[in-house]
Amino acid sequence: MPKVIPFKAVRPTRDKVGLVACRPYQSYTQDQRESRLNYNPFSFLHIVNPGYKYHKEIAGKQRYQLVKNRYLEFREENIFIQDPQPYYYVYRIIDRERNSFTGIIAATSIEDYKANCIKCHEDTLTEREINFKEYIKTVGFNAEPVLLTHPRNKNLDNIIAEVTKDRPEYEFTTTYRDTHYLWIVKNATYIEKIENAYKEIPALYIADGHHRSASSALLAEDTTLEEKSSNKVNPYQYFMSFIIPEDDLKIHEFNRLITDLNGLSKEEFLIALDSYFIIENLKNEYFKPLEKNQFSMYLDKEFYRLTLKRFSYKFTDALSSLDAQVLYNTVLKPILNITDVRNNKRIAYAHGKKDLTYIKECVDSGDYKVGFGLKPIAVEEMKQIADEGLTMPPKTTYIEPKLRSGITIYEF
Repeated sequence: MPKVIPFKAVRPTRDKVGLVACRPYQSYTQDQRESRLNYNPFSFLHIVNPGYKYHKEIAGKQRYQLVKNRYLEFREENIFIQDPQPYYYVYRIIDRERNSFTGIIAATSIEDYKANCIKCHEDTLTEREINFKEYIKTVGFNAEPVLLTHPRNKNLDNIIAEVTKDRPEYEFTTTYRDTHYLWIVKNATYIEKIENAYKEIPALYIADGHHRSASSALLAEDTTLEEKSSNKVNPYQYFMSFIIPEDDLKIHEFNRLITDLNGLSKEEFLIALDSYFIIENLKNEYFKPLEKNQFSMYLDKEFYRLTLKRFSYKFTDALSSLDAQVLYNTVLKPILNITDVRNNKRIAYAHGKKDLTYIKECVDSGDYKVGFGLKPIAVEEMKQIADEGLTMPPKTTYIEPKLRSGITIYEF
């Protein structure tokens, strides 16, 4: 049973939260970043991009220290306040398509993560883990929760329904037309009920934030024995998470774009595919896969439906049945000679919110030779991968909700 505890969040004042909250730094174009930095002095982007103040790109340890400096300035100016007691936080996002995501922001245990009570389904890069560990060690906080999920729990639903009857502490809409709500759970009875409800859940699953959780685990290893043996709650032994029911998750696929056919002509490529797939030429008819082991392909201004010939493929475990792995085992590796899907420059990825029109435009432009569309995986597939201790290929899932930074901050 996972240990999920309340914590004393540092958070923006009610009047400034809509100005502070921001998307991840990399998700903005340069023009978008500059616009926000020029005209919004309260944006969290000022903290994570401290070099802007000096009109200079700053990296490494010097950047980490400046991030800490900007954060402490926001604290000193009372843009951020800290709650006096540990609380849970009920958080809801309603996006522009009216999808609703509701869960609880809390602190989750590093020990549970190490004991596989918080389960992973993705590989992480060691260098990135170490870099982010050094970052959070220097700045002393984490501003974006790890997204965790679990089967729906009626006790948690009932508590959330009671809490959300009151006016939220935060209610704001972004320029992307997502509306955010946050309720602070101060009632001691509700706090106890929430903690007990999580004890009923056998395991939590990481939906998004594998590097953040892995880096937090590395940071916990750096804490002293004295801190670990203290009777007080050691903040380094926890990381901030947003925990939602699995049926609230929205999982999109990642489609694949390939720059060339590995020296093959179009006809030779189609003949090679014939060993694994039933191939149907759909001409100009857009096709999005509706079944597992079925793929859309766009090649030379035409769409194709590729359906796996099951006798041609060996299913051995949960990983081998994933469509992303099927495509790798049948096309990317043996035909196109793409063995390293993480680092090979011949392959690019487009998440499923960019529809097949985007794939068509990329291929028609000449930047890519062929594009493949995949069906989104189901939550149960993701959980089965984690339960079997396996890891998905990179860029298998694009999961919503996508969280904003700076709404709740976990200080170490």
